Amino acid sequence: MSANRRFRNVRRIGPVQVATYFDGRGRTKHTAACTVPRCGFSTDYDSRPAAELAARTHRCSAR
Repeated sequence: MSANRRFRNVRRIGPVQVATYFDGRGRTKHTAACTVPRCGFSTDYDSRPAAELAARTHRCSAR
């Protein structure tokens, strides 16, 4: 079963989108996901600055 997440505070940094959501236990999490086809980069972080840093330093291997 897929997770039903409601993302908020979505921001785009280059090809990567950074968003905030609540996980299944009510904790605030932050995710960074690349929107380039066939890239596959997506990670979750406990802090927003860490997710934004990952978005800024991400280099797409799908190009």
